[in-house]
Amino acid sequence: MERILIVRLSAMGDLINSLPVAAALRKQYPDSVIDWVVEERWAEMLHAKGSPRSGPPSPQKPLVDSIHTVNTRRWRDNWSAKTTRTEIAALRREIRDREYTTVIDVQGAIRSAVIARFARSPRVVGFEKPREPQAKYFYTERIKAAGTHIIEQNVSLTGQRIPAPGPEMLPHDNGTEVWCDDELKRLDISNGYAVLSPGAGWGAKEWPAERYGEVAAMLARDGIMSLVNVGPKETELAKIAERASGGAARPLRCSIGQLIAMLRRAALFVGGDTGPMHLANLMAVPVVAIFGPTNPARNGPFYLPFEVVRHESSQTDYGHHDREHEGLLNTTSAEVYAAARKLLSR
Repeated sequence: MERILIVRLSAMGDLINSLPVAAALRKQYPDSVIDWVVEERWAEMLHAKGSPRSGPPSPQKPLVDSIHTVNTRRWRDNWSAKTTRTEIAALRREIRDREYTTVIDVQGAIRSAVIARFARSPRVVGFEKPREPQAKYFYTERIKAAGTHIIEQNVSLTGQRIPAPGPEMLPHDNGTEVWCDDELKRLDISNGYAVLSPGAGWGAKEWPAERYGEVAAMLARDGIMSLVNVGPKETELAKIAERASGGAARPLRCSIGQLIAMLRRAALFVGGDTGPMHLANLMAVPVVAIFGPTNPARNGPFYLPFEVVRHESSQTDYGHHDREHEGLLNTTSAEVYAAARKLLSR
């Protein structure tokens, strides 16, 4: 029996684009053990909050058997502390004792490659050209990434076919579903709403928040209300969008699990190159993706239905800076609304 460990520590969008790796392996090896190492803060992408992290796959933990959590940021900030050494030693024992036959490092970073070697597995698989080049020296097998999109490349590490999308890849929690019903009732919003997400990983990827509000106002004229997803430190963006919408958009403050529940019922998602966009796309929610500096062929939505809006003046730039991007500024709310209408009319 195969005993497989996937290492993808962070961040939200990258984790979501790695979930098809586990889904592909689960389909090919339904009776195998498939485990995952992830940063503590993102564990809710793999299992419903409060549910066991070990045991057979279930609706609360659909893709993996066991989840190993780490906190590499705390370790880095407290490298000399005894607690750090104790936690790392415990993780090493925990991983080694599972006797994995294959370890797949999807992240391609030195820290993820080191953790992959904790398993002492005879087979440690990673990219031929990982994100951090030195990581390749920790692998026993180096795979040339196939395809253009990051999902294609990630799944190419397994040699399997790319799985179909669907909400069943994500944890399902009855308590969170009840919360979602109550929240929609409180907001006086029924099914068929849009989720708008103005935030992004860095400022250059953020389409102006007031234009999200303008799109919300246009959708409201069609009878579609909008929820503005508010991540950490994004409260002001939500306020700007809400004001620009004339009351058609309402802020949505929620956990990852709660966002998953909200997206299950959504008719539309509008956002940029950000984790919530990839989450909606994986769940087969119609997505309008607003792109500027990053390349949608590699980092955009992968599964249909979706529409990508990217102005011809956009230049690809993966620099993590906050300077305004000309292409995003040249993209109008009318263009984004037209893409939304195209999806909703299908």
